[in-house]
Amino acid sequence: MDGRGAPMGRRDVLGAGAGMLAAGLVAGCARGDGSGRAAGPGPTGAAAPATLPAAAPHRFPGLPFRIAHGPRDRPRVALTFDGRGDPGLARTALARCERAGARVTVLAVGTWLAEDPGLARRILDGGHEIGNHTEHHLDLAALDEHAAYEEIAACARRLRRLTGSIGTWFRPSPTAYASPLLERLARRAGYPHVLGRDVESHDHAATRVAAVTRKVAGELRNGSVVELSLGRPVTVDALPLLLAEIGRRGLRAVTASELLGRPAAEVTRTAR
Repeated sequence: MDGRGAPMGRRDVLGAGAGMLAAGLVAGCARGDGSGRAAGPGPTGAAAPATLPAAAPHRFPGLPFRIAHGPRDRPRVALTFDGRGDPGLARTALARCERAGARVTVLAVGTWLAEDPGLARRILDGGHEIGNHTEHHLDLAALDEHAAYEEIAACARRLRRLTGSIGTWFRPSPTAYASPLLERLARRAGYPHVLGRDVESHDHAATRVAAVTRKVAGELRNGSVVELSLGRPVTVDALPLLLAEIGRRGLRAVTASELLGRPAAEVTRTAR
């Protein structure tokens, strides 16, 4: 389930599903709204933690440090979102996932949560899980060791302050690849694994819904971990079609932790 720059195994190109999506795109998609503790990082700030702590990082015995996908023999996938961008669009995206019965994983950028701290609780109260995508979304590979660690630790402190936990996962920025140095720093901050992905939507550069849906549909299969952006209009617009396609294929969208076998009751605690 590991991979450095790419997932293990050959991706199955599922043309039939992609074609079905393309037909649905002719009409477009309306924008409407349906509206563990780390050893290193310590508490900062004045915000009170939630009464019930969110789920903490979990070590999965036998799995590598970087996890790029889940079991291929179960009809489950994990939608994982980089948590940054427009908070209003993020709330719309979460609502659309919930209407489809999907539970997702949000890797939050610390400054994004600083802009709207209520997003952390909103994510958890929707039955989703939250993780660490660094404090400022800088290129960790370009930073020295101290600065790179502080990017991880600062977001961990913010998550603990808002949720009572440093989050279930860490994903480096700006990519999901973790060098040996970043692996060591992530472990030091309290994260036993890095969450990679085997399906990259490229929605950060996309301007058309069709580009996102075709890319994801063409690579989606059992066990996939899909990387998406939570606060981009094109992603929010693509979600209804993506979620419908997941259901059409008989797949369930679950959190990354559930994908790997962690019971839902351990993962989807609310922040209340």
